Amino acid sequence: MDICRAMAGLFMLACFVGCAAQRPEVTAQPVATSPTLQGGQPVRTQQGSGAQDLLYITDREPTADSGNRLSYGAKRAIYLSFGSVSIAPRRYASAGRKEFRVDAVSEAGRFPATPYGVVATANGLRRTPQAVAAHEQAVASLQAQIGRRLAAAERKEVVVFVHGYNNSFEDAALATDEICRSLQNQFVCIVLTWPAGGAGGSFFGYNIDRESSEFAVADFKKAVRVIAGTKGVERLHLLAHSRGTDVLASVVQQLAIEAYVSRSSLWQRYKIANAVFFAPDIDLDVASSKLFAWVSDPDLAFGSKSTPSALPSQGSMHLTVYSSPRDEALKASTLISGSALRLGQLAVGNLPSDRGEAASKWAGLHMGGLVDFVEYSGGSGFIGHSYFLSDATIKTDLVALIRDRAKAGDPRRQLVEIKRPFWRTSDAQQAAR
Repeated sequence: MDICRAMAGLFMLACFVGCAAQRPEVTAQPVATSPTLQGGQPVRTQQGSGAQDLLYITDREPTADSGNRLSYGAKRAIYLSFGSVSIAPRRYASAGRKEFRVDAVSEAGRFPATPYGVVATANGLRRTPQAVAAHEQAVASLQAQIGRRLAAAERKEVVVFVHGYNNSFEDAALATDEICRSLQNQFVCIVLTWPAGGAGGSFFGYNIDRESSEFAVADFKKAVRVIAGTKGVERLHLLAHSRGTDVLASVVQQLAIEAYVSRSSLWQRYKIANAVFFAPDIDLDVASSKLFAWVSDPDLAFGSKSTPSALPSQGSMHLTVYSSPRDEALKASTLISGSALRLGQLAVGNLPSDRGEAASKWAGLHMGGLVDFVEYSGGSGFIGHSYFLSDATIKTDLVALIRDRAKAGDPRRQLVEIKRPFWRTSDAQQAAR
């Protein structure tokens, strides 16, 4: 890589802000402590008028500022916390546009510090009873939080969002809120937020965030298990943007293997109906390996033995990848990573020439209808990386996918078929905006 290309990548990364460009306003409220220090009672904070309550789950370290306000920073915590974050309208909307802010954050519980305690016994290694009891208490508390929201929701379905690089806790909450509002607040919405926004290191903290995203996989896998196991959850939709798609890809890969070896599937065991990747900042080959390689492994045990030629029914499970060859942030990431192509840049016309065999498999019917690649043909600003929040075409398509359960090819999706499973957003729809 020559110096000019490297400097260009560094410049773009300086502008690369994941899925939110502006820091939200936060109002004062008391710092919440772990419920174990308050008799097991969840911390509650009064919400402002018109506030929407979201559930957050995070392995960020809690922070408090001079105003004694609770939030979560960019440092990693060795435990998983969860609670409520309320989003309220700003006091003063700019240019007549209604905007929102984080109004209050209240922690409801924590899982034990990881790794959990393990002791050697005469019968081998065992988890300590204290760790197991604390874990089970946290599971029950988190599922109670989800259950309360399910009871009030029109749809007994959960939408989970995982943000990207350089996002604060507040950024992640506001992005999740916007997705939930697009879905008309019919679903239970959860923000899974990892320790992004790390400062220092090289490439404007990108390398720190990359390792923090890898750190979050084990915690988020645990969170998805708990969410899916909550009584009353009918369907689970997992959404991710940018660097968060690598986190989600790893979580899906590991849960898929867990399901397979127990003679089940992601749909049957975890109720995962959709995995949606927006502008995925993940190498094309790495994505293919994580998402599809395990499926093609004939030696992977299905129960007690391998079944080389058979796979269990995937049910309603579906993967949708939104990409844009105009994504400047991913061009920078490609330069920095030395990648052939990021998944979020994927288009039929720009597959690497030495990936012909893989491309032929992706472009055929080999995926069995399990995946669709949607190319965004708009520009959406200078960087063109956060179109999932800023572009009405993509937001409309997401609503049709999640809320209306419309498949690609359904008129409600307004997609133009290239060659299945490749699609393109409608130019006519964008021109009409």
